[in-house]
Amino acid sequence: MALRRPALLLLLPLLGCRLLAVELTSSNTKPVVQEFQSVELSCIIKSTVTPDPRIEWKKIRDGETSYVFFDNKMQGDFATRAEILSRTSLVIKNTTRMDTATYRCEVAAPSDTKTIDEINIQLTVQVKPVTPRCTVPKAVPVGKTASLHCHENEGYPKSTYSWYRNSEPLSPDTKSNAKFQNSSYSLNPTTGTLVFHAVHKGDTGRYSCIATNDAGFAKCEEQEMEVYDLNIGGIIGGVLVVVAVLVLITLGICCAYRRGYFANSKESGESYKTPAKPDGVNYIRTDDEGDFRHKSSFVI
Repeated sequence: MALRRPALLLLLPLLGCRLLAVELTSSNTKPVVQEFQSVELSCIIKSTVTPDPRIEWKKIRDGETSYVFFDNKMQGDFATRAEILSRTSLVIKNTTRMDTATYRCEVAAPSDTKTIDEINIQLTVQVKPVTPRCTVPKAVPVGKTASLHCHENEGYPKSTYSWYRNSEPLSPDTKSNAKFQNSSYSLNPTTGTLVFHAVHKGDTGRYSCIATNDAGFAKCEEQEMEVYDLNIGGIIGGVLVVVAVLVLITLGICCAYRRGYFANSKESGESYKTPAKPDGVNYIRTDDEGDFRHKSSFVI
């Protein structure tokens, strides 16, 4: 015991310095809350000898720092929806997605050996997805590629997507479900894209998509996609009809030329030309007469 007392005596000054240092702690450094709810950012003074330490809260978002609580007053839009609880903790009411940030609690205690301490609280405000925008082709021929799209950009964290056909979920792996083994599609839950590489008649149906994140989900309305067979015979028949019509029109024009319909029109048009002046007559204008008169010329 006698050997341990010197060591304890050496530690007492160090312990005294620790007791004189301001120290902060928190019951939750990474709180998560849904949008429009209230949240408490815990900041607790664990030790201090200063009777009235200075409390400050700062918000750090996208590299910018702004005051939340300074000079014993709430700052900015926090003045109407935030308050200090238990001397140091911060309560934010009616949270919004813009409140997602790092909040720094700083305490200055001039009477302590260590006069300043701080602690960071990472707040995450979750936002439910809005109704996703879904794009589904109305009709696709058998064997062709079809792309279906689903996306929304309001939810936080980012949404993942799942597709349904006739209210039944489409499996991400077609081989794992016997119902979809005949389908050749790929589904990307991150982007919400569903691609049929070669559609068949069984892919016809009503398609819908659900966007989901930790805060909730949202669904778009069902849209019908029809897969139809190409009528090759009908297409060929239609082309033949058009060719036949063009041939008949060409033959008709040729017959009209042979029978002289276009030539008669040309001759009748020439009958309206101005008659030529007779030989030996010149027309001159005189000031006295105010009109034209003719003068005969004799050829000797």
